[in-house]
Amino acid sequence: MTRPLIRLRHAALLPGLALALLLLLPALAQARPDSFADQAEKLLPSVVNISTTQTVSAPAVDMPQFPPGSPFEEFFKQFPGEPGQNQGQEQGQERQATALGSGFIIDSAGYVVTNNHVIDGAEEIEVILQDDTRLPATLIGTDAKTDLALLKVESDDPLPAVGWGNSDTLRVGDWVLAIGNPFGLGGTVTAGIVSARSRNINAGPYDDFIQTDASINRGNSGGPMFDTEGRVVGVNTAIFSPSGGNIGIGFAVPSAMAEPVIAQLKDKGRVTRGWLGVSIQTVTEEIAEGLGLDEARGALVAQVQPDGPAAKAGFEQGDVVLLFDGKAIGEMRDLPRVVAQTEVGRTVPVDIMRGGKERSLKATVAEMSDPVQVSARPDATPEAGKGDAEIAALGLTVAPLDDAARDALDLAADAKGLVIARVDPTGPAAEKGLRQGDVITQAERKAVTSAEDLHEAVERAGKEGRKAVLLLVDRAKQPLFVAVRIDAGKAHG
Repeated sequence: MTRPLIRLRHAALLPGLALALLLLLPALAQARPDSFADQAEKLLPSVVNISTTQTVSAPAVDMPQFPPGSPFEEFFKQFPGEPGQNQGQEQGQERQATALGSGFIIDSAGYVVTNNHVIDGAEEIEVILQDDTRLPATLIGTDAKTDLALLKVESDDPLPAVGWGNSDTLRVGDWVLAIGNPFGLGGTVTAGIVSARSRNINAGPYDDFIQTDASINRGNSGGPMFDTEGRVVGVNTAIFSPSGGNIGIGFAVPSAMAEPVIAQLKDKGRVTRGWLGVSIQTVTEEIAEGLGLDEARGALVAQVQPDGPAAKAGFEQGDVVLLFDGKAIGEMRDLPRVVAQTEVGRTVPVDIMRGGKERSLKATVAEMSDPVQVSARPDATPEAGKGDAEIAALGLTVAPLDDAARDALDLAADAKGLVIARVDPTGPAAEKGLRQGDVITQAERKAVTSAEDLHEAVERAGKEGRKAVLLLVDRAKQPLFVAVRIDAGKAHG
């Protein structure tokens, strides 16, 4: 009599078990596969080796120094040069140098993606397929800012190509596969996980690297990083290594950045980027307090270029950009990347913070051109004068910006402010990097032309309970917001 009851009890559990299995499926899908062999076999034919040749001058080789008449002196004269160097080659003589890198076929018509630094300066480029077929390559275009390049080879048959994946969906801990040509050992497959996202390694203005512990070494540059579905989610570009070998820290350009760059190179051989026309800086906690922000976020506008898109949209110095075209600007470096990826000519909404209140503007993005380098005289400093006044609470001494100071600093005749004559090396101003010759043009968002103006701004900030005073400083014709700590013990000095 109990057997039917037991069966019903088990039957009642079946829907629950099925539901539990369904909930576990995503976790099981992310689990490490028993083997990457099937995926590697499928992807290897699409990954290529890149061989480049260029003419370089042989470096001069210093001979070891021995006492006159030493037998070693005669010995080394018989074998000039370094090990592996062509014997008899004269110093400074030109020679052909070769280098190896990696790449991948992104289009069966013969388009190959690699890094710009792999082919930079190359006179000849050769793509080597998995079956050792060698095809001469033509350079379609490069983009140094993202370190990407696109090549084209000709083949009688369609080449095995891979497709782009969406790097934005990658999560820290997801499995990835790297294939490339490390140390000239072609067809090498390594696996690892995404160790971190949005890494800034100061390689360029749009750093947003994927960090991985998949083994990446010299020669892997330009090779693909695949997700578990076999889609390209990154272009392996750099390693962090004191020795030049893998220590578990490699970096890849995310596909979300690489795909549109490669599309532009394929379409027109160059990359165009959006331009807003502002100079920006990081919003620190002290600056956020001075601007009335609830937290340190966004990009602070230090300068608005005349007649640029931002100026036409109504941007002002001191605005903090919080949203650009619906994308949150969490930190300063987010804005250049988002603007650069915006289609030229588009009008987009921009949310800013101004005077403690949020506002919305509309900006029409223009095309970025190479920046003009402005020469300055950073070594020129005005002489100390009788009008110097010490601002003890900030640890600096200022002087009126007279004609002599303007001339020494190469400033416009109508430039106004206070020039820093001296900085206490142990004071708050020195902590923030202020130095002699900097010109203070604003304090607490108000213009200053006298030491009294600056004193009042410091006292006002102290009375309002703030620990720092917000200054706008002109350094070599470049504006910079600086929040300087107030030394309470010297606030009335």
